[in-house]
Amino acid sequence: MSQIYSSLGMMSGTSFDGVDISIIETDGKDRILLKKDLYYPYDKQTKLNIKNFKNSLLNKNIASISKSKSFLELSRIITLIHARSAKKIIENYKKKIDIVGFHGVTVLHKPEIKQSLQLGNPELLASLLKTNVVFNFRQKDLDFGGQGAPLIPVYHKCLANKLKNKKPCMFINIGGISNFTFISKNKIYASDIGPGNCLLDQWIYLNTGKHFDENGRISEKGKVDSNFINNFMDRHDYFLKKNISYDTSDFNISELRGMSLENGAATLSYLSGILIANVINQYKNINNIYFGGGGRKNLFIMKTIQNNIIANIAILDEKKINGDFLESQAFAYIAVRSLLKLPITFKQTTGVKKNVSGGEIYKY
Repeated sequence: MSQIYSSLGMMSGTSFDGVDISIIETDGKDRILLKKDLYYPYDKQTKLNIKNFKNSLLNKNIASISKSKSFLELSRIITLIHARSAKKIIENYKKKIDIVGFHGVTVLHKPEIKQSLQLGNPELLASLLKTNVVFNFRQKDLDFGGQGAPLIPVYHKCLANKLKNKKPCMFINIGGISNFTFISKNKIYASDIGPGNCLLDQWIYLNTGKHFDENGRISEKGKVDSNFINNFMDRHDYFLKKNISYDTSDFNISELRGMSLENGAATLSYLSGILIANVINQYKNINNIYFGGGGRKNLFIMKTIQNNIIANIAILDEKKINGDFLESQAFAYIAVRSLLKLPITFKQTTGVKKNVSGGEIYKY
């Protein structure tokens, strides 16, 4: 029987709202037991500091950024927050953690030049938590010609088996960027889709000071601008590319100037939903679609998807799996695979030239 590891995974997404933390028990292969999940929010100043730092990086060299005082200090702060949140969930778990999957906070992702940069200090985290830490999950994939994202399809495949789902099925994550994993008996394929919440969140913050459109209530009151939707589709050449990954800075809301709050929100929510629906419709005979990420709580986005597909949307929460924590669970799972030198990315998920393991292990 394979060794079972207690693994803690940490994910801080492109919305910069806080840290998702999960503890799972797994062999890094087929066995997985979900134990605990926790959300730990950032304070307002930390959110602002991350956003300002990301905005300052345009056209800068990643090597010089990673050595800068501002990067090192913000990495220290982010790591201390992750450590506090991890200690909180470990106290309730009351067992030793064997490995930590520390994703950090992505502030730059440019696969075309093989660069991806995350805030975080894995050596500091290892010393604070007194356990080994896996960090920098994307670089090896980038070095071998992959997009460096999405990273969680290998976990989706394991989760589909746990759910005993009839294949084919699909997992979709609606975070700042939306992505999907298609799973059949003999095939797994994955890619980013496009803007999930990132543009909508920007629009809501710009116009209201709030961080998101709760349950899509503002979007529900608006009217979709079809010209914006059509222009966006034409400009980004959708569905002609494969294994693509995006940074939130790849998109902007400049063309929405002059729109009302409600119409802009409706347009951006519809955009996110129709992009996802169009991807779903490329695949035939899908048994179930499972959604994760905060965007699944936007009822306008979900209604847009449902109205434009014929496949069944399955509710993960009804199966005792919290869709808010799929990514943090995934990094706990991926950390064990990294420890065992098992592949975490594949030609069909990131476009990498060969299946590769990833992540650097920082020993306590």
